[in-house]
Amino acid sequence: MAVFQGIFPAVITPMTSNGRFNEAAFRDVIEFNIQAGVHGFWVAGGTGESILLDDDENHRIAEVVADQSKGRVKNIMHVGAATTARAAGLAEHAAKAGVEAICCVPPFFYQRPDHEIAEHYRVVGAAADLPLFVYNLPGSTGVDISPELMQVIQDKVPQLAGLKHSSQVFPNVRIFAKMGLCCLIGNNQLMLPAMTYGATGCVDGPPILAPERWVAIWQAYQDGDIKRAEAAQDEASKVIEVLRACGGGFHATMKFAVSERLGIDCGDPRPPGLPLTEEQRTAISKALETLGLI
Repeated sequence: MAVFQGIFPAVITPMTSNGRFNEAAFRDVIEFNIQAGVHGFWVAGGTGESILLDDDENHRIAEVVADQSKGRVKNIMHVGAATTARAAGLAEHAAKAGVEAICCVPPFFYQRPDHEIAEHYRVVGAAADLPLFVYNLPGSTGVDISPELMQVIQDKVPQLAGLKHSSQVFPNVRIFAKMGLCCLIGNNQLMLPAMTYGATGCVDGPPILAPERWVAIWQAYQDGDIKRAEAAQDEASKVIEVLRACGGGFHATMKFAVSERLGIDCGDPRPPGLPLTEEQRTAISKALETLGLI
């Protein structure tokens, strides 16, 4: 199975003024990141407001990202849903749309035993027959994918390629790597240490705004220049540190920051997410100037 490695920004889902998917802005964001040297995208995931999108929107997003990328990068399309049937339907469409892989959160809300979670992934994987990534996001799903659970999934799902690891349990990165999985770290500030521990790259939202900073970490690490990689990680980490201090919600902040940098309008978050205040917008604009991004 193909190795997925490098920097995979988690893409925002731009919205129009009436709150629908903004295809033109989405294409601009994708192209900007490809030109910056990213290796792929994590599409319609947490940063992309995944569970707030309807099926038609998810379908169109998969079609557009595949069309805009034209095989230049690897797109990992999120198909996670509370029901197995819906997740499998989204997976089947994603494969037809032409993405390179799918990803999926475990079934959430109800606490499921390991064998039910594994069966969920078996059905979803079979529906697409593409490389499948488990989306380990316990802060949102209430399910932390342990190495023991991952082994049950691996035994049952031939399409399993790896995972996005957004858990607090950092040592599991090494265990997942030893299991032969592509472990993409889900915390952009841990990209370098995670790679020294066996991760094959990073998936997170902030790189969609400043992809060149995380690409620089990857390139330095591939060159074997750890000092340069450490300096690049420090520069990249400043992005989220500075933006966090501005006080806005994550989705609203990322959409506005990308809008400012690219000179486009990515809209507001979908409710119940709230738009930024004017004070917050001003603070983010000043932060982007401080970071040298506008």
